Amino acid sequence: MHYIGAMPPPDLPDSPLDALVTPVAWTDRHARIEGCNAAFAHWLGVSARRLLDQPLAALEVEGEALRRALAAGGAEVEPSEQLRLRRIELAFLGGEPRFADGWLSRREDGGWLLEAHPVDEFPGDDPLRVLPSALAAALKGLAHELRNPLAGLKGAAQLLARRSEEGEARELVAVIQAEVGRLTGLVDQLLAPAPPQPHAPLNIHGVLERVLRLAEHEAGWVVKLIRDYDPSLPDLHGDADRLTQAAWNLVRNAIQAGAANVTLRTRIERGVRIADAVHPLALRLEIVDDGRGVPEELTEQIFLPLVSGRADGSGLGLALAQQVAREHRGSLAYRSRPGHTVFTLLLPLAAREHDDV
Repeated sequence: MHYIGAMPPPDLPDSPLDALVTPVAWTDRHARIEGCNAAFAHWLGVSARRLLDQPLAALEVEGEALRRALAAGGAEVEPSEQLRLRRIELAFLGGEPRFADGWLSRREDGGWLLEAHPVDEFPGDDPLRVLPSALAAALKGLAHELRNPLAGLKGAAQLLARRSEEGEARELVAVIQAEVGRLTGLVDQLLAPAPPQPHAPLNIHGVLERVLRLAEHEAGWVVKLIRDYDPSLPDLHGDADRLTQAAWNLVRNAIQAGAANVTLRTRIERGVRIADAVHPLALRLEIVDDGRGVPEELTEQIFLPLVSGRADGSGLGLALAQQVAREHRGSLAYRSRPGHTVFTLLLPLAAREHDDV
């Protein structure tokens, strides 16, 4: 159902838009939000009052489809004409992104009307579920074949550990053993999915140091790895192996994008909205790089499985990283331009974990 042209005042009690289950918002002639229906506020997980006077384009998390349409449509779009915006990504002030196909139209008073038809980012909770059955079977076969070489690597690492006497050599052997164990767990998960492991207290900087150790061996001296840690961060409850996998995927993507500098930054955030909940405290982990950036043609689907900007990429790294964020009740988002890309992982913290801040 579409409403075109002049809109009723946003505070009108019997506004027909409040009866719609389709999210709808409208703006003034400067494209600032004048109002929205209850469905739109609920969809974004924010009160309608907080949306008032916000630039409509500011809700777009990634891409510029909405901003461009608003900028170019002033003289080109007549009332009753609609612009179709395919799969735009919207959120309010760092909240969980929402995806929708949008219909944008001019109002007779010069404002805009946005009608959003929500779409799933990808069906199901596990991104691997969207793979074709033949590919899923091939992955299981590959996982089965990987068991033997992994067992061989584990045995060789154990022998090296007994023979290594120097501190650095023993440390490198420990990295090999830890990564073999993590790969074995991933293989087992592919072959026989198990319930998630209970979360336990962990130090996120310990996770990041493990990731940096891996990055040092992959990138050598070509990439400068920069630590920008908040030393006051408390422990959080999570799965260290899964968080290592997510952070490593993000750092490895930065390296493969030709970055010369990669920064791992941690901070505390207060009053953060993630999905439909507001958390008093959250951990913000940012992976910042100066590489080529996300290709423009992939900006709206970068988190989808099998989507990759590299010919030899699997397209699963970012999808899995986002899945790990969800497992921890968090979110993963990004912003990118050539020379500056930031992936942001938000993870909620229990209030008691940081009472002294």
